[in-house]
Amino acid sequence: MFEITAVPALQDNYIWMIHNAHFAAAVDPGEAQPVLDFLKQRGLQLRHILCTHRHRDHIGGIEKLREVYNVPVHGRQHPNNPFITDDLAEGEQLLLAEFGLTFEIFEVPGHLADHVAFVAPGILFCGDVLFGAGCGKSFEGTLAQLHHSLQRLAALPDETLVYCAHEYTEYNLPFALNCEPNNEDLQQRNRDALALRALGKSTVPSTIALEKATNPFFRCNSAEIIQTLRLKGFAESGDEAVFAALRRWRDG
Repeated sequence: MFEITAVPALQDNYIWMIHNAHFAAAVDPGEAQPVLDFLKQRGLQLRHILCTHRHRDHIGGIEKLREVYNVPVHGRQHPNNPFITDDLAEGEQLLLAEFGLTFEIFEVPGHLADHVAFVAPGILFCGDVLFGAGCGKSFEGTLAQLHHSLQRLAALPDETLVYCAHEYTEYNLPFALNCEPNNEDLQQRNRDALALRALGKSTVPSTIALEKATNPFFRCNSAEIIQTLRLKGFAESGDEAVFAALRRWRDG
């Protein structure tokens, strides 16, 4: 048995801790001290670090953590990420025996070329590719790659919990509502998110079902979104073109 706990870090990051009564694994530790504090408070030993991509707010704590716990770092090797000790590629599996967990590795480029997602039954660690009601910017590769990556995640079972790496939902929802103002599920999600944040609570994890119902980047065939884009001067049609138009509008 295991739990997954969010450890806040930096400005709006979450370091996800997989843990049981004895051991822990850290996902995307952007800084070390919150992880060290969590381990000390619960009397746990760190056994693994999972890394979705090389941005500093996801790898900034790895070096210090490995000075204390010489553990493997699982992810995709890249010249600008010197910390990976276990290079993982599309279709491979990662067994975390301490928790009885096996992750499938999805290569999900579009945000960065080295971005991977860790997928287990009911669990998705998606880094910065997918957010609550939004998605990551495209810094490397193409918008077509980012769209394809998100389509792969959208095909996961509806009940899959989406453990993204930032508390961005409240920030993303106004754009989503601009895209699809008559979406009642989206209106309810906005109310729920505002209530949670007012109490200082997290809006994540969400679920694949909730993202499919409310995230504009999962809803490129929505007639209302297509009409909204046309009113904004985007004439594209087809899911990939609509996705690209949404991302360009969001970037602007």
